[in-house]
Amino acid sequence: MNSSYVPEDQRPLLPPGIGPFERHVFVCVTGKTCPLDGSEGVHAEMKSLAKERLGKHRVRINKSGCLGQCGHGPMIAVYPENVWYAHVRVEDVAEIVESHLVRGVPVERLLFRGHRTGNNTLVKE
Repeated sequence: MNSSYVPEDQRPLLPPGIGPFERHVFVCVTGKTCPLDGSEGVHAEMKSLAKERLGKHRVRINKSGCLGQCGHGPMIAVYPENVWYAHVRVEDVAEIVESHLVRGVPVERLLFRGHRTGNNTLVKE
């Protein structure tokens, strides 16, 4: 057995207000366009690579409902940094995981650009 292994029920408690994950990642898999643009594959790859690189407790990868940016997807939002990625492809996921989730450096070329506060849909809702 690994000497650094700590059973789940013996991990230390966190102070109030501190989240249980370093980052929380939301991948839009609903709405009018993200599902058609491959968001399920992006989510699956992100979840798999993040678990492989960071284990199951550091980062949480979730499917999300519509993020209100239809036509710019697949969309990914990373918290607590509030970094948003647009037009993400399965081929981009390894770079996001390694650069942003592992090293803390957002992937500049995939950042959501040219948007305004609120919904930025390119298709009629």
